[in-house]
Amino acid sequence: MHTSLDGFVAGPNGEMNFITVNETMFDFIATMTAEADTALYGRVTYEMMQGYWPTAGDKPNASKHDIEHSNWYNNVSKVVLSETMHETGLHNTKVIGDHLSENINKLKNQEGKNILIFGSPSASQSLLNEGLIDEFWLFVNPIILGKGMPLFKDITGTTKLNLIESKTFPGGVIALHYGKL
Repeated sequence: MHTSLDGFVAGPNGEMNFITVNETMFDFIATMTAEADTALYGRVTYEMMQGYWPTAGDKPNASKHDIEHSNWYNNVSKVVLSETMHETGLHNTKVIGDHLSENINKLKNQEGKNILIFGSPSASQSLLNEGLIDEFWLFVNPIILGKGMPLFKDITGTTKLNLIESKTFPGGVIALHYGKL
């Protein structure tokens, strides 16, 4: 998840124009998606992704990243945490609206690769409160926003973490990989 140095994942109105991305970062993210066969989203992020990624690789000016990520997105199993969405008409997508801990633990115990959650701060906070997140990748952008949507809001307990690795990207973004102790 991208965050500002002061811990905001979006500005006060949901703006994310502070996020720095580049080809080096896209290539790095591709190594992460190659190790995942399930993408988990909150409803808002899923709708945003669904509005772009299914056809992003088909556009005449599609970048290498757009082609690769679009292909991955179209083939990966998607899980959406939402109390208002329904699975009817959704392709390769499961909706979880209740019994969060039970349903996510079923997913985690299935055979397969990793489960990645992209963005989705509210969904991430719910998962964190249930103790369902095993690792974090935080992409800290070199900016102080001062206000906005916090990365961690209404967290109900303490989660101790261990820094596994860090990586610096052009433009000053630092990726921090933490695992739960």
